[in-house]
Amino acid sequence: MAKSASSESTKKLGTQHITLLVVLIVAIFSLFQFKVMPSAVMGFINYLFAPSGEELQKLEMVSYDGSCLASSSKEAAAKVIAQGAHDPNKELINGEFIFDFTFKERTLDENGYAKTSSEWVAKATNLGEFQIILEPWIAFWYLSLVIAIVLSLLITMFLPSSIGFMAILFDLQVDNTKAKIRLQTGFQDEIVDLLTRTDDKLAEVDSQIAEPYFRTIWERTESDVRSDKRVLEFDEVFDENVDIVRFREIHLYPRIKEFFSDFVLKEIEDTKNGIHWRRNHIHILKGFRLYMAHHFTEKYSNMVTGMAYGGAALLVVSVGIRGLKFIPAAKPSIILFSTLLEFTMLCLMALTMLYTEEEERMDKMLKKMEDSNKSSLESLKSQQHDIHQLTNVLVGQSAEIIKTRVEAAITGYMTSDDNVKKVVAQEISEKILHGMREAFANPVNGQHK
Repeated sequence: MAKSASSESTKKLGTQHITLLVVLIVAIFSLFQFKVMPSAVMGFINYLFAPSGEELQKLEMVSYDGSCLASSSKEAAAKVIAQGAHDPNKELINGEFIFDFTFKERTLDENGYAKTSSEWVAKATNLGEFQIILEPWIAFWYLSLVIAIVLSLLITMFLPSSIGFMAILFDLQVDNTKAKIRLQTGFQDEIVDLLTRTDDKLAEVDSQIAEPYFRTIWERTESDVRSDKRVLEFDEVFDENVDIVRFREIHLYPRIKEFFSDFVLKEIEDTKNGIHWRRNHIHILKGFRLYMAHHFTEKYSNMVTGMAYGGAALLVVSVGIRGLKFIPAAKPSIILFSTLLEFTMLCLMALTMLYTEEEERMDKMLKKMEDSNKSSLESLKSQQHDIHQLTNVLVGQSAEIIKTRVEAAITGYMTSDDNVKKVVAQEISEKILHGMREAFANPVNGQHK
């Protein structure tokens, strides 16, 4: 059932994944920075500050090549349109409304207003007397880059794991989460594979093949807490005709949740959804949740929070400098950059918090601690009873037992012929040795006698 280690080891992030991702980011960044962003910003500014009411009776907004709008009188506007509106002409625009978001240089003598190729210009009666200058390579490059990265990562989720950057990360996370489940539960690979299989694939497994593995799960998750309620046995709910998909859902998953934790069960369910994505990359939300909930949030949540605070600090400093007039109102690019930076950081932080697994409720933790303490108490009571019995034997009844056994040992020793002969022989040998020592010690006295 489990994949071989050699097949899993071949799946890794390679040069082709990074190269394709970089190419996508560069291409999408260029598209947004030079095409989409100028049009989007111009549309937003035009929506807010375009002429209206009586102003439209006196002038007309003419659209030039690229993202450029400029106001002219009714007669001049007709002449510009007849000639072909390519670039604003000093003689044909009135300079009251100018929305130029092109990367072209403009001069006062030729176009009626001045800007460099790296500046965008917005001028309207509601914006004040002077034109607003935006620098896209300060204010909007970061937003274009973020959009490019997000879209590139999204595209690589749909690609095959052999070339898709996010696809290989999702694929690896499926195997990594299965390994975590195995370490947390102690179940072997075959059991983890059955627990994380999709419903349709599990339904193809024969119940006789699944039976020993499901029995192992059942016995491993048996509660030690004694209860008056009768506990179901495995054989009472599992037979050869059982629906193993329904059995896993109704009987095994709740036992795993109760015995281990909610988080382990969530890992199993998310891994099952990740396998859905592995079979069909259209289900990107399933793979995305697995990666975010069980890898990204665990590893990078603190870093994301730190980046959000850093962006907030930069925004505070920028607004403070603006308040001191060191950043002129006519050039708000730095303020825009700081605002967009903090906006994206807060969005990333919100996404991270959305997929962060909630801590187990305190009441559930206390209940598990209580059950554990009850189990320990029952065990201690049993041990106490055994120790009390042992104490009674050693203290209360041991005197008679020891006395009887000592008397029996002495009687047996004294009635044994071998022991009597041994004692007599030992006494005779000691007497002979004693007499010889005295004879050798007094030889003269011995001869005289």
